[in-house]
Amino acid sequence: MLASGCRASHHLRECDPHRRRRLGLGLGLGLGLCGARIVQLSSLMRKPPAASADGGGGRRRSRNRSGSSSSSCSSVPSQSRGGGVPILSDCFSQQENAREPVSEGSSLVAGGIVALGKFDALHIGHRELAVQASKVGTPFLLSFVGMAEVLGWEPRVPIVAKSDRQRVLSSWASYCGNVVPIEFQIEFSTVRYLSPEQFVEKLSKELGVRGVVAGENYRFGYKAAGDALELARLCQERGMGAYIIKSVMDKNQEFSHMDDSDLNEKGQVSSTRVRHALAAGDVNYVSELLGRRHRLVIETKGQEGFGSQKHSISAPKSCLLNLAPKDGTYDNCFVVIGQENLVPCSVVIDSTAIHVRMDKTGLCNDFGTRDFQLLRIEFGDSRV
Repeated sequence: MLASGCRASHHLRECDPHRRRRLGLGLGLGLGLCGARIVQLSSLMRKPPAASADGGGGRRRSRNRSGSSSSSCSSVPSQSRGGGVPILSDCFSQQENAREPVSEGSSLVAGGIVALGKFDALHIGHRELAVQASKVGTPFLLSFVGMAEVLGWEPRVPIVAKSDRQRVLSSWASYCGNVVPIEFQIEFSTVRYLSPEQFVEKLSKELGVRGVVAGENYRFGYKAAGDALELARLCQERGMGAYIIKSVMDKNQEFSHMDDSDLNEKGQVSSTRVRHALAAGDVNYVSELLGRRHRLVIETKGQEGFGSQKHSISAPKSCLLNLAPKDGTYDNCFVVIGQENLVPCSVVIDSTAIHVRMDKTGLCNDFGTRDFQLLRIEFGDSRV
């Protein structure tokens, strides 16, 4: 029924059995140091030019791109005091909005392979979409922004801080042929009323993508009218590849914090599960779902309510840039120093503030004397 552009998971029987290929679901952790680019589009974007001489789908080796924000902290060089302890200025990164999206009209995505989904948590299921996209071309993550505003939903605190998404995508490079997936965002208001046919037409004609990767439960188009099989059919009609993969399942099927309203997830890894695990304070489970430790980012520049003692820092919850675990005490945590150096700490979260205690002296001595911007904390193997 479908041409060779459709590579579906084994249980999607409608696909030609001689054509389909079951794609692997490798899991694990990876490290990378390249930046990712976030692009904003509008429905007025001009048709992109033809792909480059290498077809636009060839793998690009991981490298720094212009406009990417640095993960280095302040301009103060790394130093040590009293036994090699880094000073506190190294704990802070560049400001949250240091990176600007590429201007409208960019043809960055032309010739690439786009993974489709809601990439809130950037969990292991999202990573698998990027991995499979990288096997057939240059990988992109295509998601929509502004959905809450358009649909009238209550805004939610992000799971991954905006300033931290680049680091997470960079860590996927080792799974993606040493290529860093590029995040590509479209304003939801420009596609809200598109039918499934119109949406795929936009991908093909307006954006010039060469193929798509989606999970078996993916739905798209106005009122979610289209499913994965229709996506494959529509892509085939337009000469695009469609790669439908099985969901990455949650090994912790007995997780008791899910409620009845979430049973339609059928056990796959999801951002909803990550949120429930954070709300339960189960940071070990959060790490399993994310494929990495959860990193909390705290804005410090120009903020009031901070306090510092010899071994600790306190910050009001209003300064958090992403979702924290539930109130409680967390041991085996880390303050991130400079280029991903980790200093052990413990964290106490109460109803109004977060308190970070470090056993080593010297880390907090400079607090309040420099132009700090972001404090980053990772949650290790600990429970409330």
